[in-house]
Amino acid sequence: MRLVLLTFLALTGACTDFPEFDGSQSPGVAGAPWPRLVPLSGLLEGQPPARTQPEMAADLDTRAEALRRRAAALQQGDVVDEGTRRRMDGGVTFPEVPGA
Repeated sequence: MRLVLLTFLALTGACTDFPEFDGSQSPGVAGAPWPRLVPLSGLLEGQPPARTQPEMAADLDTRAEALRRRAAALQQGDVVDEGTRRRMDGGVTFPEVPGA
């Protein structure tokens, strides 16, 4: 009985109306000009370089090398084994929907 009651209460929350957002803009927003785009290089000038701990640098170097090896393997084209390739070449079969 509790399960039925909890299910009923959970489902009634899905019956609520969504609030209207049309009037949520401040006056003048619809006619305001778009923000000016600026080059990213100008934003980064004068910023101090990022600092890392030596252990972090070693970890980042290891991760970067692993990503380079993975990218090289992907470029060679032998990523997918033969059985998986045959299954993929077969395409996707969608189930029949009754009454459609």
